[in-house]
Amino acid sequence: MLHIGVDATSWANDRGFGRFTRQILKALAARDTGFRYTLLFDRMPNEALPTGIDVITVATKRTLAESTTGTTSRSLGYLWKIGEAARKAKFDVFFFPSMYSYFPILGRVPCVVCYHDTLGNRFPELLFPSKLNRRLSEIKLALALFQATRVMTVSQTTAHDLRKILHIRSERIDVVTEGPDQVFRRTGGPADFPGVRARYGIPPVADVLVYVGGLNRHKNVLGLLSAMPEVIAKRSDVHLAIVGDTSGKGFWDNVSELKRFVQTHPPLDRHVHFTGYLGDPDLVELLNAADALVFPSLWEGFGLPAVEAMSCGLPVLASRRGSLPEVIGDAGLFFEPDNTSEIAGCILQFLQDPGLKLRLKEAALMRVRSFTWDRGAELAEVSFRRCYEDVAARRLP
Repeated sequence: MLHIGVDATSWANDRGFGRFTRQILKALAARDTGFRYTLLFDRMPNEALPTGIDVITVATKRTLAESTTGTTSRSLGYLWKIGEAARKAKFDVFFFPSMYSYFPILGRVPCVVCYHDTLGNRFPELLFPSKLNRRLSEIKLALALFQATRVMTVSQTTAHDLRKILHIRSERIDVVTEGPDQVFRRTGGPADFPGVRARYGIPPVADVLVYVGGLNRHKNVLGLLSAMPEVIAKRSDVHLAIVGDTSGKGFWDNVSELKRFVQTHPPLDRHVHFTGYLGDPDLVELLNAADALVFPSLWEGFGLPAVEAMSCGLPVLASRRGSLPEVIGDAGLFFEPDNTSEIAGCILQFLQDPGLKLRLKEAALMRVRSFTWDRGAELAEVSFRRCYEDVAARRLP
């Protein structure tokens, strides 16, 4: 039985890599295939953890989430304490579910590090508010690459980027997958949820588009908003619900710019609705009350909201960049994210063709069957065993 230590410091994060951490670990804990797991926290979460796993909690002054808001970062004391805890536990393999939360371990511990994307290399000016933040990220990336025995990622697109941009050899890369939580499912159609629409100020009879995700510059929500006047001019009953944290407490975002654009470009002020962050039950209701998910990112490493939407029978109108075509396949339509007329044209094509809408809904429900967390966990175990065997092979005389 291999003892796998896991960095669980991003467990409480509400972004995609936080959900990946929670879901992949729950799926791993449910399997009985010769692995033992210990989760390393900087603060125990409020929710119940999976049964059959061990926990180590390191007392730090601030958690990962509290230390990485806006332009701040984790202290050297934080990194030392949590790295020492991982070293002293003498795991067979240590797993970082996200490069975002990586910390150095001053010891010869075989490590698997998961890279969800290469956005920091593609769009540093959109991700980092200062040169110092960018430099710290570069240092963390270099340390992680040096320490990683194997590199995990979540799509073939990102695997390609890891080879071409970070020059990681193919034989060191393992591709896993993601999937929807069981709560994401088809429970009805748009006409069945008038109360849900009213909750967010959306008329009961309207075409409803939903965006779900971070409100950061690389997500290109401003590009979507710029396309909406053209859509509304031809479909006056279209409304857009933007689901995402507007508190400003997360990554460097452009929430104020987005809200200002909506207020200064009527009629967007009557057709765009910022819902704030939604928990899964509320999000599932909104997705079932909608007509399509719109995903305008400049780049994605996977695109979990697309899979969650498809699991609710929702077609996805998405950027042609990054992993989105790989994930969405025939369950959506695609556009160039930096062309507002093309975004508007894609949305109008979908809304004006009832037959197309029906075909894409059916395709979404079929497509999503290939994405499960159990499959992701199975592939993750393969990566852990390869990591252990790679190091064992080096130690042979």
